[in-house]
Formats: sequence, structure tokens, C-alpha cells
Amino acid sequence: MTDSKITMRRLSSSDADFSKNLHTLLDRDMLIADDVMHTVSTILRDVRKRGDQAVVDYTNKFDGRNACSMADLIVTRDQMETALQKLPGSQRAALTHAAERIRSYHEKQKQVSWQYTEADGSVYGQKVSPLQRVGIYVPGGKANYPSSALMLAIPAQVAGVTEIVATVPTAHTGNSGLVFAAAALAGVTRLYTIGGAQAVAAMAYGTESIPRVDKITGPGNIYVTVAKKLVFGEVGIDMIAGPSELTIICDGDTNPDWIAMDLFSQAEHDEQAQSILISADAAFLNKVEESIQKLLPTMERKAIISASLRNRGIFILVKNLQEAAEVSNQIAPEHLELSVADPTAIVNQIHHAGAIFLGRYSAEALGDYCAGPSHVLPTSGTARFFSALGVYDFQKRSSIIYSSAAGAAVLAKTAAELARNEGLQAHALSAEYRLGEIAAALKDQ
Repeated sequence: MTDSKITMRRLSSSDADFSKNLHTLLDRDMLIADDVMHTVSTILRDVRKRGDQAVVDYTNKFDGRNACSMADLIVTRDQMETALQKLPGSQRAALTHAAERIRSYHEKQKQVSWQYTEADGSVYGQKVSPLQRVGIYVPGGKANYPSSALMLAIPAQVAGVTEIVATVPTAHTGNSGLVFAAAALAGVTRLYTIGGAQAVAAMAYGTESIPRVDKITGPGNIYVTVAKKLVFGEVGIDMIAGPSELTIICDGDTNPDWIAMDLFSQAEHDEQAQSILISADAAFLNKVEESIQKLLPTMERKAIISASLRNRGIFILVKNLQEAAEVSNQIAPEHLELSVADPTAIVNQIHHAGAIFLGRYSAEALGDYCAGPSHVLPTSGTARFFSALGVYDFQKRSSIIYSSAAGAAVLAKTAAELARNEGLQAHALSAEYRLGEIAAALKDQ
């Protein structure tokens, strides 16, 4: 039986070694263990060499399947639609409502092409185009995540992606029909019940049955993450995802049971998930810890929650809300709740966060399912340079350059000068070779 008594680890911003201790407790070492790297590299090479058969072999080995061929691991579009039709009314209504909200939000993210014309007739601009084929990795190792199918595929569909290839491991997902139904709603065109590094390899390199994609998106375990790192360059990737994270800044006036349950909502994902509470009210931290003790025994996934909070949970005492924002910026969390009376007063002080939830009623769980923004977010401090997944992840931009004769006459001299300074003669001559004809053309105008 799991001991439900938890003593949260605490830090104070007043401690001389606070930043060092915080860094240690965040434990975000991005170095990859040699055995993991070897395993993933072996799988990638094998899938590249043996294609479908390697994918089938690894799926049977790691996911406990008994597939004879890739045909046993394919979910057709008709099967996806059937799964959607068979859902109980309440489940279908919830998925549909979430899908509508996600689609509505992401419609506002679409980038459009633009251009401008200079006085000499030259035209410059940017052409925005959707990626043609993308891969989405829907996680399924420890829980069933139809919400991730929506959050990954709908932004791609809104962007105009022609083909959306999805993979989802089904060994531990329970009712996979929910994921299949979500895939139907989200516009997935191909779906395979595979996971792990073999799924990433199949999408990156292509097999007899799985087409090669242009970009792979979606979170997974350490093997999936390493695989995405290793195939980057052959295909694009969205980000490097680690364990789920939640940081809460609270002024002490929110119901402590609400805060405890919010911390649980991240902790129940995985033993490595990290839940952090920051407050200037020491008594409130004690109240939340009391709520944790009270509520934990009632949780279905209490063993996972307990392990997460014991090993990764942190309570941080600060002097005021401004300092709380500074500490949050050091953490650069995946999710950040500003559970305070006036969140707008400090939101502009937040520089690094994947998603920011404003106010006492904005539970992070709403963002996980149906608020609208994608829940695929940067973790492990990468919110310092990564952003939430969105439509822009499925679009690419081409520069447009049209030089009129008059424009080229001016630019050629500048380009030639700079090229010769770099020792690149052909560049200079390429720019200058047209000058004679340009001069004649301009004289005739």
C-alpha cells in the first residue's frame, strides 16, 4: 500500500543558495543515457533498413501486440469514422465541443502571404504555404489521450496540410476507440497503432506502408524524444518534450483544495511530472499541504501522484508577487497558473511560459482539453525559446524577390561590393553582368 503522507520539499527565495538549489530540484539534465541512445539509434537504423517488418517486430516486442504484418496495425478512415459514430452521446458531444473550440482558436493563428512594391517597381514579400504531409505522434503509454489527437491534428488541418499521418501506441490505452474517433474529427488521413522510436523512424524515413512526412509533432517518452532529436534534419520537429510541468503562483486567497487538485492534475500524468507552487504566504503553503494529505487518498492514480510530488514537487516561499514572477521566469514552466486577484498586473512580468492561465477559475485542466489553444507545449525550461504548438508549426514561408531594372541597377553595385569584400568573385560578377543591358533598357524608357 502506498504511504499517502507527503512532506513537500520547500525552498525560500531568501536563502543565499536559492537559485542553485532550485536548479538542482528542477533536475532538467538534457544529457541522454548511453543505453537509451544506443537503443534508439539501433531502432532507427533497423526501421530504415527493414521498413514495415522492423516496425511490426518492435511493436510486438515493446507493446505486447501479436501483429503478423503492418495490415494489423493500420486503422482505416472508415474505422475512424465508425469509432466516432459508436461513441456514447456524452463522449461524442464532449469531443465535438472541444474540437470546435480548438479549431476556432487556431483559425485566428493563420498567417497569410504579403508583399510590398518599392518606388522603382521592385516587389518583395513572403509567400506562406502549408506543409504537404505531417506526422503526429499521439502518446498512449500510460493513459488514453484523444485530446492530443485533437490538439495536434486540428492546427495542421487549419493550416491546410494535405495529409496528416498519425501514430498511437495502443498497448496501454484502454479504449482506443476514443482516439480513433478524435482522429476522425480532427481530419487525420492515415492512422497506425504503433508507438516508440519505431513510429518516429517510420514517419521520418518512410516504409512500404507508412509515407515519409515533412515534419513530426507530438510528445512521447524518452525514447520518442531521443528519436525526434536524431531524425531532426531529415524531417522537421516541433520541439523537444519532457515530463509535464505546472507552476502555480498564488496570493494565498484561492481555495487550497483547488490548488492541491491542480497540482494533482499534473502529477497524475507521470512519476516524473513536476508540480510547483509559489506563494508569499507561508501559512497558505501549509494549508495546501494539508489539502494534499486530505485529498490524495481519494485519487485513482494516487500512487503516481504521490511519487511525482515526493520526487519532483516543490513549494517556494517568496517575498511578493513580483519576486514570484522572477522565480517563475527561472523555471520557464510548461503551464503557469496566475491564481491571484489581478493576474493582469503581473502577466507582463512573465517572459517564459508555454501557456499562462489567468485568474482563480482558469484551471490548467481546461487548457488540456477544450479551452482552445493546443496543449502541446514546451517543457524542461525550453519555453525560453520554444512556443506552444500552433498553425504556424504547419506552415512554411518563402521569400519573394522581384527586382525591377531600376532596382537591380542599384542593388547590383551594393551586392558586388560586399561580395568582393568576402572574396566571392562569381557573386560580384553575377550581380554586375546584367548592368549593361539594364542601363540600355532604362535609357529607352
